[in-house]
Amino acid sequence: MELEQYKKEFTEDDAVGWLEIDKEFERLYPNQEPKHFAPAISYMLGGEHPLDGVSYYESKNQEDHYHFITYGFSELYYNEEKADGEFSKWGFELTFRLKPYVADNENPSWAVALLQNIAKYVFDSGNWFEEFHYMPANGPIRLDTETDITALIFVNDPEVPKKQTPHGEVSFLQIVGITTEEYKNIKENPEKVEALVHKLKENNPLLITDLNRKS
Repeated sequence: MELEQYKKEFTEDDAVGWLEIDKEFERLYPNQEPKHFAPAISYMLGGEHPLDGVSYYESKNQEDHYHFITYGFSELYYNEEKADGEFSKWGFELTFRLKPYVADNENPSWAVALLQNIAKYVFDSGNWFEEFHYMPANGPIRLDTETDITALIFVNDPEVPKKQTPHGEVSFLQIVGITTEEYKNIKENPEKVEALVHKLKENNPLLITDLNRKS
């Protein structure tokens, strides 16, 4: 979006990028108010959590699950200098689909911590993610949990397409929990990541993470 049009459409009070994210999830979950987690102290004011927030919606698609979305990898607020960029900040936001886990008691706050930890890695290292990237969680993705899900792969969210925003392109990358054995296999054979994703999709098209899943 060219600067003059940007200045006509928005004011300094507008959370321009945030609203673009909300549009996608309001389309998927009309009339649903998400649960939202925001850090007590913002990162700009010296807080330890880089993301300005994480929301999750309750989805009934495929099977009941939580659908998380981050706010902070892309440019969220009015900024004339960022108008008409190729990419909005890092150029993506993360999503995550989680099958409810009994021990969470319907409060999967650990997943918010997981997303914030990934954000710390990105903000501190300057490394970003793209489809078919992968990373270890250095233990269970839910701490102190007997689960074989110990690593993550990144895919394009099956329901939220890449979009052009006033600040540039934003992709919605979904993190998917994989087992220790699956991670070991793709680490030894990186060219097999895409094949693993296709295999997982056969029984799980939305790539919902289930902490009880075995290899």
